Amino acid sequence: MDKDQREILFTTEDGEEVVFHILEQTRLAGVNYLLVETSNENDVEGEALILKDISKEDDDEAIYAIVEDDNELNAVGKIFNELLDDIELF
Repeated sequence: MDKDQREILFTTEDGEEVVFHILEQTRLAGVNYLLVETSNENDVEGEALILKDISKEDDDEAIYAIVEDDNELNAVGKIFNELLDDIELF
């Protein structure tokens, strides 16, 4: 993944644009997940989120939602912990 692909722009439901830096990506049970952090120059430590691809086949662009289910968050978080053993997620 090159630098341009490591930063992505998301538009929230409210129309606000947010830039995320992709730390890692994985696929679990046929679903794509992204581990991202906010790219705010003022933040010393960005906020980390796990996003789930909820796109349908006929969607023109990828649609992601923040993973909020504790069981799903723990399962995917463990995978990201293994992939990035130098970053503590929990």
